[in-house]
Parts: sequence; structure tokens; C-alpha cells
Amino acid sequence: MYIPITIAALATLTAAMILLQIFWLRLPARLRFILIRASIASITLHVLFLLTKWSTISDRVNTLINWLAIAGYALLVLLFSRLPPRWLTIPSAVILLPLVFGTSIMIPLTRIFEHGSPKNIPLGNHLFYEVSPWANIGGGNAGVDVFLYYIPPFAPFLRHRLQVIPYNDGECNASATYVTLLFDPKAVVGHCPRWPNQGQGTVDKRLPLP
Repeated sequence: MYIPITIAALATLTAAMILLQIFWLRLPARLRFILIRASIASITLHVLFLLTKWSTISDRVNTLINWLAIAGYALLVLLFSRLPPRWLTIPSAVILLPLVFGTSIMIPLTRIFEHGSPKNIPLGNHLFYEVSPWANIGGGNAGVDVFLYYIPPFAPFLRHRLQVIPYNDGECNASATYVTLLFDPKAVVGHCPRWPNQGQGTVDKRLPLP
């Protein structure tokens, strides 16, 4: 996990947004117009991706959109603090701004610093899956999340997340997980090989497809 460098990048981004807010009135009116609408657009796009489970085919592009949404959120919160009554808006901004350092928000941002992306493994019928490793902060438990996606033939640059199959190293050799597709009934099965001291076979998890 790239937590320290992500915290440093978030702190730098927040400082840049604070400077932008301080010199806001010195910026050209057209630039202010563009920045506000770009902030709203990036936040809206990111929220839509989260709610609908659609995203682009590129993990790096998705993470970049996430970063832009965070930058837009920080800018809008700081601009909100300029509005009257200041005794209310400034304390509100002080409360809202640190939310970007929350664990659930920060961990997805670390992917921008990862080298490479998870491999897309095709299953057929416009389906593929990714095996994404994870580890608890500070060590301890680790494992993988297997994300199953559908790529629409009319928009091959997009993907829709259908299912997530979690495994951890305590139950099996999570890094060796693979997935097979069933057709009748339509479902996916995650197969995670057992550790040598657990005997032969795999830990199987079957999930239906919508």
C-alpha cells in the first residue's frame, strides 16, 4: 500500500486548493467559471461511477477521475467558506475538508502510484475478471478481491462491475485464485487452492450473474 505517499500528495493538493482559494478573486472570471464547473463535473462523474458500478476500462483513468473529484471537492468546500455568514461557513469547511483523508476515500487513491494494473483475464461472453491484491494497514491479514466485469460491445472503453469474490490468505492461497464461468444456471465460480497443510482441493465460491 502506498499510504504515506498518498497522504503527502493529498496534503499537497489541499495546500494548492487553499492557495487557489486565497487568490481566487485575482483569477480571470472565465478561469473561475471553468474551474467551478470542472469541479462539479468531476464530482458528478465519480459519484455516478460509484452508484452505477460503471467505469472506464482503465484502472489508472478511473483513479485519475477519483483524484480530480477529490480536488474538485476540496476547491468547492474552500470556496463555500468564502460565503456569508463566515462564522458558519468557515467552521463547516474546517470540518468537511479533512474528510478526504478518511481511510475509505484514501485507499482507492493509492492505486495511482501502483506500478502496472491488474491483468484482465477474459471469460467469454464479454466478461472478464481482475484479481486485485489487498493487505491490512500495518500488516497482518492479506488476500485478494476478484472483480468480475462486463464490457458492452457498443462501448468497449467502459465496463460494468457485476460481482466481487473475496478471499483471504487465512482460508486458502488467495494469490492463486482463478474464476470459471457456468452457463446453466448462469454463474461464476471462484476457485482458491488450499494451502498444503489444508489438504487438496480448492475453496470454491459460487455467485449468480444478473
